[in-house]
Amino acid sequence: MGPLKGVKIIEVVGIGPGPFAGMMLADMGADVIAVDRPGNIGPTELKVDINRRGKKSIQLDLKSETGQKIFLDLCKNADALFEGYRPGVMERLNLGPDDISAVNQRLVYGRMTGWGQTGPLANTAGHDINYISLSGALHSIGPKDSPPEAPLNLVGDYGGGGMMLAFGLVCAILEAKNSGKGQVVDVSMVEGSSALMSIFYSLMASGQWAPMRGVNLLDGGAHFYGTFETADNKFVSLGAIEPQFMQIFIEKAGLDARWMQNHFNPAEWPKLKQELTEIFKSKTQQEWQDLLDGTDACFAPVLPFWEAHKHPHNLARNSFIEIDGVTQPAPAPKFSDTAPKTPSAPVKRGHDTNNIMQTLGYSNSDIEQFRNQGIIG
Repeated sequence: MGPLKGVKIIEVVGIGPGPFAGMMLADMGADVIAVDRPGNIGPTELKVDINRRGKKSIQLDLKSETGQKIFLDLCKNADALFEGYRPGVMERLNLGPDDISAVNQRLVYGRMTGWGQTGPLANTAGHDINYISLSGALHSIGPKDSPPEAPLNLVGDYGGGGMMLAFGLVCAILEAKNSGKGQVVDVSMVEGSSALMSIFYSLMASGQWAPMRGVNLLDGGAHFYGTFETADNKFVSLGAIEPQFMQIFIEKAGLDARWMQNHFNPAEWPKLKQELTEIFKSKTQQEWQDLLDGTDACFAPVLPFWEAHKHPHNLARNSFIEIDGVTQPAPAPKFSDTAPKTPSAPVKRGHDTNNIMQTLGYSNSDIEQFRNQGIIG
């Protein structure tokens, strides 16, 4: 089940955004085989890793010649593989794009790093916060009188990295079905997070964005677009950009009609925002929900992620699922005709090693020998 049913993808397991991309593809029905390193779980590995759901796993030593041969066998009938090592690592393992193309010309080769495969920073270490610094995304996030604030690691790792990788792989797989030839997909988190900023380039080019933080329409500068604390020390969000939506909020909150006079006057926004701050503190979060839920005031309570699954809207859409007692986001987006099935539980490292090896034509004695040699786990 799922729109990617029949697509086979090899994931060279790394951290964070790589497994996330693999999860997205597996959620959509792709047969994702995670290639893990042999050995014990490292200190950075999670006891419960939702990004490993819906996959198969083989433990394989890619530094050994036999491990490399088995990896090439895996790739012979695959549609794509992806990895997140520094440039040149896979080539040194004799598993670079040219090596893989020699056994499967139509395979798509995904490569995801922070800086990209080329450029003066390509071989240097970094993390999400560094990549979104270079793209310009981080500079625009946070209050105007404070340093920029990291938006977790969502913009670089997961939005600009993992999602871009999954998108790029599917694009290239579709192209390969027409041309019969795979290609390299070079995913840079700097460039991916830059692409996410396209609307702000448009706003600035249109004269609707000041080159500073915390004074603009969508960065917390506007009184009608932001978050506010409530009487019970919780928070709500207001996003009433359009005047007709702000008018609904004004009427529901019992405010004076003068509020609409300076709706798009940035000079008045700080004052109006301070007034709104006091107004929202006059009621609890639930009282604001009782007043505004179901209206066009562009309002929502700010929920902790561990409580989001309880909201009636999320419940009605089955936006969350439970697997082995762990509540987690359901596969997204939804499809009318090829709905993916509920994913299987996160795969343990090496769980499918024997079955995968047998599928590749290796005998039980081969498997036992390779395991004794540490080539497989």
